[in-house]
Amino acid sequence: MPPSLRLLLALLALPLGAAAPDEAARRWEQYEPSFRTFAEQDAARPFAPGGILLVGSSIFRQWTTAEEQLAPLPVRNRAFGGSRTGDQLARFEQLVPRYAPRIVVYYCGSNDLKAKDADAPDMIFNRFREFSERVRARFPETHLVYVTATRSPDRVPLWEQVDHYNALARAYCAATPRRHFIDLNPVLVDAQGHPRLELYQKDKLHFHPPAYVEFARVIRPALERLWAAER
Repeated sequence: MPPSLRLLLALLALPLGAAAPDEAARRWEQYEPSFRTFAEQDAARPFAPGGILLVGSSIFRQWTTAEEQLAPLPVRNRAFGGSRTGDQLARFEQLVPRYAPRIVVYYCGSNDLKAKDADAPDMIFNRFREFSERVRARFPETHLVYVTATRSPDRVPLWEQVDHYNALARAYCAATPRRHFIDLNPVLVDAQGHPRLELYQKDKLHFHPPAYVEFARVIRPALERLWAAER
């Protein structure tokens, strides 16, 4: 068999959202320090199974006050910056099973849309759905909460794609047991529908601490309802 055909067959055999071997190795090199830190934190401060796990990209990673702002709910934040939906799949076994969470809160996808090799919203959604199905396969009773990709000021030309991705996730959550949708975007705009620029850092993507107060104001009540219903 010609080498080029062997390579093509190997790539076709990769699971949904998987990167080619060289790309996967490069991305793991980027994220490995975060996972070392997670392991050190877990060793120093163990987290009991059955809590609430935050996963995703830098929007959640920079929510460094999440555990305090969502207390007394038992929360652990395991987002890693720069990640895409494919990375959440690639690192699923390291991220989710060890915590056996009762609730997973998911924020990821906006980096996929901005990437040089950006995928269409339906492909990004398919990887979120695959993540959801992996959660269901391992933990059938666990709730998964999708938090919307934000309509950030640095990505105005991509807002249509952002809205499309969010709409696909909304429809899926509405039709799927134990799947929930939280829309952050209304609290990130003013009365005229313009982004509240005071909430954003200079890159107009990431947030200042007051934005995470808004995150907690929206996310906390939903988590409290789910938590109370499962007790």
